[in-house]
This record gives sequence, structure tokens and C-alpha cells, in this order.
Amino acid sequence: MAETSVSPTPILKDELDIVIPTIRNLDFLEMWRPFFQYYHLIIVQDGDPSKIIKVPDGFDYELYNRNDINRILGPKASCISFKDSACRCFGYMVSKKKYIYTIDDDCFVAKDPSGKDINALEQHIKNLVTPSTPFFFNTLYDPYHEGADFVRGYPFSLREGVPTAVSHGLWLNIPDYDAPTQLVKPFERNTRYKYHWCIKAMLD
Repeated sequence: MAETSVSPTPILKDELDIVIPTIRNLDFLEMWRPFFQYYHLIIVQDGDPSKIIKVPDGFDYELYNRNDINRILGPKASCISFKDSACRCFGYMVSKKKYIYTIDDDCFVAKDPSGKDINALEQHIKNLVTPSTPFFFNTLYDPYHEGADFVRGYPFSLREGVPTAVSHGLWLNIPDYDAPTQLVKPFERNTRYKYHWCIKAMLD
């Protein structure tokens, strides 16, 4: 009798929403499909609410625009900025999950040095479910990653770490500079890949 292959359950499948602010059709989701298809998406449409945003078939999602936000929040709707991608804050508000992953609609799947697609979502989730290192910086990457350890001098009393509150990704290609810095460095590109490209942080 042939064996039936069972796909492993994605990490935090029922505990995480993906929030996406957008002004365009979400064709970019096709490249993220292998990683996002098991999760619920909250899409917040920026700009003209009469514009129809198309989402590829097969995704579980809810879509909100300015009209929806005005209807739901009433006179408090002005607290959600639509001058930039801060409209994603509405997605944070309506999510009922413990964790939120947010991504812009112009982010593409990066590849590791071997050419394999990088599951950035999985890397962020692993960051969130492992501790952060308070007060001291561990210079050998993340000490909680398999095969890593704490460097000499890291206090034993702090090695249990603290809960991680934020995992922030780093951009490839155009560096994540502020606008004035980008203006004076228009041709600079970030092409170096590092496995631990997500930053973990604790909140006081």
C-alpha cells in the first residue's frame, strides 16, 4: 500500500494574521503562495476606495478600504492615516490573532546563495517564539538558533532570555534608509545575504 504524505502543519497557523497595505492588485502574492497560503490575510486598501483590488484565487482574506474604515470607526476613523502605508494599523486593530506579520505589496521573495527561495515568514515566526537577549548583545548571531551558543562572557543568569515582542526584517536591494539619506545615496544597493536577517527585540 502506498504511503500517504502528510504536509507538516505550518507554525502558528491559527495564531497569526498577515496584514498587507496596498494600492494595487496583489499579483505579488503568487510568489509568496508557498509560504502564505495557509494563513489568513487582512488586506487594507490605500487610496481610492472605488478602485477594485484583485487578489489571486486560493487565499483566505478580508479586504478593507477607506469606506469600510469610516463605517466601522465612525468619527474616530481619522486616526487611521491614509497618507502612507500606515493604513496597515487598521489591520492590526481588526486582527484577533496573537501574532501579526506585515509585508508591503512590493516585497519579493529573496533567494539564499544556493538560489533557494527564503521563507522569511518562517524565520520571523521562529524569532517570535524564541527568547531575545536583554542587556547584552550576543556576537555569534542568535544563540537560540540550532547549533549556535552564547559567547564567552555572556552572563549565565541571563541565558534564559526574555519573550520576543518584535521581529523586524532587513531589506535587500534598496537599503532601508530615511528619505534624506536615500536622496544622497541613490545608487547604493544592499546585496549581501545573511541567514539571520531578522532582528529580534524585547519591549520594556
